[in-house]
Amino acid sequence: MSNVIRALALLPALAFLFTGLSWLTQPESAAASLGLPLLDGVARSSQIGDMAAFFLSCSFMTFIGLITNKRIWLLAPAMIVGLTAIFRILAWLLHDAALPMNLIAPEIIFSLILLLAASRLPQESQQQER
Repeated sequence: MSNVIRALALLPALAFLFTGLSWLTQPESAAASLGLPLLDGVARSSQIGDMAAFFLSCSFMTFIGLITNKRIWLLAPAMIVGLTAIFRILAWLLHDAALPMNLIAPEIIFSLILLLAASRLPQESQQQER
């Protein structure tokens, strides 16, 4: 993988990392950045836990993919973030939700970057996967 593509793939990894850490350290501002109210009680625990796990997992998988040069690690966060964009659009189409293009556009861009980076890595053989 070229250094340019590797550097490009670092952008979503770092964005996910900082967003996930923000959910742990400044949940009020993290929630506001996504247009969410910060919930109370058990709902707050679920909101912070789920959102931090979502973003930090995507970050860690991307870093693992870049370090190990294993494309599967880049495909996983691309799928998660890409599906997030698709499900936002479905929420708009089916459930009268707002269509937050300011959130959907980066999700699509990050997914495409990760797919591009994954496509530049050699496909692991079935023997290596075992």
